[in-house]
Amino acid sequence: MLKIICSALVLPFILVHSFSLFSAEISPTVKPKAKTILFLGNSLTAGYKLDPQNAFPGLIQNKIDALNWPFEVRNAGLSGETTSGGLRRINWLLKQPADILIIELGGNDGLRGISPEVTAKNLQGIIDKALLSNPSIKIILAGMQVPPNLGQDYTASFQAIFPKLAQKNKLPLIPFLLKDVAGNPKLNLPDGIHPTEEGHKIIAETVWQVLKPVLETQL
Repeated sequence: MLKIICSALVLPFILVHSFSLFSAEISPTVKPKAKTILFLGNSLTAGYKLDPQNAFPGLIQNKIDALNWPFEVRNAGLSGETTSGGLRRINWLLKQPADILIIELGGNDGLRGISPEVTAKNLQGIIDKALLSNPSIKIILAGMQVPPNLGQDYTASFQAIFPKLAQKNKLPLIPFLLKDVAGNPKLNLPDGIHPTEEGHKIIAETVWQVLKPVLETQL
C-alpha cells in the first residue's frame, strides 16, 4: 500500500517536471518587435518605372534583412510629390507610428522653380510635425540639387536648404541623394531624371552610409 501511495505522489511530480523541461525546449525565441523606417519622398523613392522592390527603399530593406535586424521599411514615395504635398501628408502617414523618418523631398520644388524659402519652410514643417507626433523619432534629411538652368543664385540657394536645415535641427544629412547617379545616361531612364535599377543600387549605398549608423543606435 505504501508503495502505491509513493508512486502516486512521485508520478505527478515526474510528469510536471518533464513537461516543464519539454516546454522550455520547444518554446519559441521571442523576436523584438520590428521598428519602422518611413521613407517620405517623390518618384525617386517610389521607384518610377521600376518594381518597388528594386527602388532604393526596397534595396535598403534587403540590406537590413541580410543583417537580421528588426527594422521594417515603409515606402511612402509618391510621384510628383512636392514639399507642400509632403507637409499635407505627414500627419496621415504618422497615424501608423514610425521610429525613423527619411525625408526625400524638394526635387520637384526645384524643377518647378518654387522659392527656396517656401521649400525650406515646408521641410521644417514636416520635421516639426514628425517630432510632435513622436519626440523620439530619428529623422534623416536627404539633400537634393537642381540643374543650373534657373540661374546660379537659385541653384545655390536651393542646394543650401538641406545642410542649413540639418544643422538647425541636428539631423543626419545625406548630402546629395543622387551622388554618382545624376547626369549619367547609363544610370538613368531616357527622361534623364529617374534612375534605372543600377542607379537605385548606387542610391541605396549612398543612403545606407548615413542610415546604418542610425540603425545601430536603435538595436
